[in-house]
Amino acid sequence: MKIAIFTDTFLPKIDGVAISVYQFCNILAEKGHEFTICAPKYKEDERIEIELHPNIKVYRFKNAPLPSYPDVKIVLPSHKKIKKAVKEFGAELIHLQTPGLLGQYALMASKMYKVPMVGTYHTLISEQEMYLSLYRLLNIDKLMDYFILGKKIKKNLEKIENKTTGAIKKALLWKYTNTFYETCEVIITPTELIKKELLQKGVKKPIAVISNGIDFQMFEGKPKERPNNPPKLLHVGRISYEKNCDVILRAFYEIKKQIPDATLDIYGDGPALKSLKIEARALDIYNSVIFHGFVDRSELPKIYPLYDIFLTASTMETQGLVVLEAMSCGLPCVGVNSFALPELIQNDINGYTVEPGDYKTIAEKTIEILNDIDKFKKFSQNSIVIARQHDIYECAKKLEALYEQVIEDYYKKNQ
Repeated sequence: MKIAIFTDTFLPKIDGVAISVYQFCNILAEKGHEFTICAPKYKEDERIEIELHPNIKVYRFKNAPLPSYPDVKIVLPSHKKIKKAVKEFGAELIHLQTPGLLGQYALMASKMYKVPMVGTYHTLISEQEMYLSLYRLLNIDKLMDYFILGKKIKKNLEKIENKTTGAIKKALLWKYTNTFYETCEVIITPTELIKKELLQKGVKKPIAVISNGIDFQMFEGKPKERPNNPPKLLHVGRISYEKNCDVILRAFYEIKKQIPDATLDIYGDGPALKSLKIEARALDIYNSVIFHGFVDRSELPKIYPLYDIFLTASTMETQGLVVLEAMSCGLPCVGVNSFALPELIQNDINGYTVEPGDYKTIAEKTIEILNDIDKFKKFSQNSIVIARQHDIYECAKKLEALYEQVIEDYYKKNQ
């Protein structure tokens, strides 16, 4: 098969979408399939070596950063590159990964060259409406970081905007993404819970559930017998506003009241990192929190096993790659009951989910796991068992079968 991939994020930028595209393309290319990938062009100093199979060709598109979130690229069109990636390549199927501008170009190419299209619903765009905030688009939020009262002013601005336009923006984003994805023959979601959410929002097209998967040749952990003394807590991921890392800091503040020697390590970079450091200082926990910044993904299999519990407060996960990685390395997890997380973090089985924003209960549940050795050991074992259901090679087989079926059905229907 010949597949054209359109994605608004790809390596060297590290996130769940980029890793998913990279892994699936490499695995299926090894089986003889061919791919073209249309993705943003990144600065030379951001480039890393990317090992891609010879059956994969990447077309990079010029772009400009979104002012409120520089990692989001406003990708400029190139009809010449799209033509090469689809028509001249002889693509039998287009797979769009994101509903941004490259996703729009995928839709255009699908119609222009009469190529069927599938799309993966990786990201809940409706939960990222804060980046359409006027004060963030004008970079006023960054200006506030230089003032003592900046944090309070930003929170007040967010409250005002949420009350006045938050619900409207969410509704419009849901309408946009649903209309966009319904141009596909089949919509792919990583979890059953996101499929359920899409059905509740009125999506009519067929929905297939295929996990983004995890490579157990890379993330192969062993069950943990007991926590470190003192305990070591962990958060990994993009440090962006919708991930609610500030909730983790407040939970850690509560944890330290009972376990003063506990530490929290945060791996990742992003637009909210500066304000997160300000928050840690305000809570007087800065000396117990280590902000490691960006680390190469190849280092993560060695990092996860060093810790005891993985914490997340993100309310917009369609799956949660870092949660899956932590689980595969034997970490119990504490997260929030929102969208797809409860499919991975199962209450009283391998951790707990609490109501979004409830930092006190996150702290309570974390302390409960740390203080109960039998529960800690059981949760660690169960995390590995649950993660094993998401083997990347089995997921790739499902994706391959879906590609074949969509191509067959489309050309039968349109011959």
